[in-house]
Amino acid sequence: MTGEYIAFFIFALMAISGAVLMLNLDRVIHMVLSIGLSFIGVAGLFVLLKAEFLAFVQILIYAGAITIMMALGTMMTSQHKEDKKLKRKGHTIFAILGATIIGLILLNGIRTTSWPNEAANLGEDNVIEIGMAMFTKHVIPFELASLLLLVALMGAIVLAKKESDK
Repeated sequence: MTGEYIAFFIFALMAISGAVLMLNLDRVIHMVLSIGLSFIGVAGLFVLLKAEFLAFVQILIYAGAITIMMALGTMMTSQHKEDKKLKRKGHTIFAILGATIIGLILLNGIRTTSWPNEAANLGEDNVIEIGMAMFTKHVIPFELASLLLLVALMGAIVLAKKESDK
């Protein structure tokens, strides 16, 4: 067991446990914090894969901005405690069956794929190459994505304002 394996298991455990907690917790703010833990775990996995740019973006955008925006949105809206409906056993059985089928399909795909034996050449500084590609060849989709995020933020503000007026 090397340090890289230990770090992988720690980050994988963070990512998986954050996602499972997000699905099983009752309070929305706790769900937001647990999905933030999952985002940080994924960023750690990106670091282990030597994808520093993706790790930086994961921390900056997802663990930072998205988690904070979800937490603020949760705190700004009124939360009414509702009685939980009892789950039907049929739904649970179908969910387990569906998850098992999807898992088997993914496992079969992983086993039958021929993986390359050698690592891809990422270049000396992959952040510079990503930046050059993003701001030369893909500048229009990059700007359209920023406009889409701005419209989504304005829509969230309008919806929150309408709810507070009621």
